[in-house]
Amino acid sequence: MTKVFAILLAIFVLQTSVHAADKIRIMIAGLSGQFMTFPLAHKKGFLKEEGIEAEIIRITGAASRAALSSGEVDYSASVGGASVAGAITGQLPTKVVACYVPVPVLALVARPEFKTVQGLRGKTVGILAFGGVAHFAARVMAKHFGLDPDVDMKFIAIGPVEARFAALTQGLIDATLLAPPLDFEAKKQGFNILARADEILVFPETGLATGVKKLSEKPDEIKRVIKAGIKANRYIRSNRDGTIQFIMEWLKVNREIATTTYDGVVKAYNEDPAICEKGLRLVIEETKKTLKVDRDVSLSEVADLSLIREAQRELGIKGQ
Repeated sequence: MTKVFAILLAIFVLQTSVHAADKIRIMIAGLSGQFMTFPLAHKKGFLKEEGIEAEIIRITGAASRAALSSGEVDYSASVGGASVAGAITGQLPTKVVACYVPVPVLALVARPEFKTVQGLRGKTVGILAFGGVAHFAARVMAKHFGLDPDVDMKFIAIGPVEARFAALTQGLIDATLLAPPLDFEAKKQGFNILARADEILVFPETGLATGVKKLSEKPDEIKRVIKAGIKANRYIRSNRDGTIQFIMEWLKVNREIATTTYDGVVKAYNEDPAICEKGLRLVIEETKKTLKVDRDVSLSEVADLSLIREAQRELGIKGQ
């Protein structure tokens, strides 16, 4: 009888733990090397370890903003322009709560006839969307090389990285920003990599953003999602072979491409993810210019640092 009771108790505890798991949806912007954190956290069970049952979905452009604001998704893994713009305007009441890739892992790739960034003066550059990470990165890179992005470049919103790569190969645009592995593929096909954004600017690309309502209602859930992301980044940085195998399966590429992708992005992943304040301030300033906002915008309007600091303490990490 005691044995039967113990078995029934074990089943009850198991069922309770399963039902207690928080079900969430995390949105990523693309299938490329800089967006590995949460797909890998899902694959390796780090989210489950934190009591989170997650679905990872891909949504890009304006649809991503609508999905987050409507509650169709709970979190966005993109923390660049759209999240910040929504917070500044109030149209998308969200806040950035973590930063896993504090630099944009994007290469400015041009057709073979263009050898320098300055050579793109007056030319067409393909981006995902106006106000997005690729747009911001291209603008800052143009300034770095002495160009005025408002005068010297013509930006065209084409869509996700695959669409931009196709437009480049078809001669529809002169240059674009590509992430691994497509930047390496473009180079193999004879296109020129003119500059790499991660070598020029600190500008957060991948992290975690969520609605202010969830921040007030479910801070513990958010903290657990943050911790799962931290564990994933630790795995990415410390387990080369395992991550390369994951890339092969996730992106459906061969080992050579997966290895090149890993080697091209691994240094960008934060070992102890914390909000990149300098980078976020740059995002704020560029967003203000795009939106023609004159008022001062504080970091606290677009980010909440409290939960990542709690997560770091619980994992034994000394925060920034």
